[in-house]
Amino acid sequence: MANSEKQIICIYWGTKYSADYVNRLYGMVARNITSPFSFTCFTDSSDNFRPEITAAPLPGLSFDLPKTKKGIWPKCRLWSAALGGLKGPVLFLDLDLVVTSNLDAFFEYGDPEDVILARNPSNPLERLGQTSVYRFPVGKLLPLLEEFSSSPLEIAERYEYEQRYVTRNAPGGVKFWPKSWVLHFRRKCRRVFPINYFKVPKLPTGCKIVIFPGDLNPAGAIEGRYHEDEALRTPREHIKMAFNGQRKRSLAAHLRHYILPTGWVEQHWRE
Repeated sequence: MANSEKQIICIYWGTKYSADYVNRLYGMVARNITSPFSFTCFTDSSDNFRPEITAAPLPGLSFDLPKTKKGIWPKCRLWSAALGGLKGPVLFLDLDLVVTSNLDAFFEYGDPEDVILARNPSNPLERLGQTSVYRFPVGKLLPLLEEFSSSPLEIAERYEYEQRYVTRNAPGGVKFWPKSWVLHFRRKCRRVFPINYFKVPKLPTGCKIVIFPGDLNPAGAIEGRYHEDEALRTPREHIKMAFNGQRKRSLAAHLRHYILPTGWVEQHWRE
């Protein structure tokens, strides 16, 4: 795989993100990969994409996607037998992650037939993968899609999250990237209380990609805004709110949920 074309894919639908997210992801990939590579976005709208991006229609489904309280499932479209004209291993990347170092190793690690996921640190007692960054051969996950199509709501409620379904049911099992390669921003980069009021979140050595599951996203990390629906505050203002009755969360959560503006995210998260 090291000498063949490296195939990057992503998925873009709806209105949660703008085309800027796709263009920014392409820019980060292009700066951090050795050619040849391709970048394909499966989408319902390619308006305002930069010309280097290959836009492909969202793979069709024979069923309606389930609506549940937990988890979102549109990425199941990528388990189809065919993905545009792509063949062999593809590396899927979420739109809201940050590439911080060279990506070539993601195509050199393991066997071309492997399904390889990032580790999910939110459930340390469960062997759970994270599909923010995962590699799989086109068509290998078709059995998951076929099973899912038979009872989408029941399966979605049983597994709660798409990554749990992939982790437990991928044909041949799954493998994981080395722990240092893909890091969860909230779990592995932000500082613990009270250091979060004095030091910016860290970028550990060896990290190649930082993922942003949950409320905190790259734009918020750049600004120093833990929750996008809250105003920017200085450390002093945020601590004062903890004791004057204005906080929205428990005292412990309020004090933990603060970060300083993170310059290294801004440095990397750009087109």
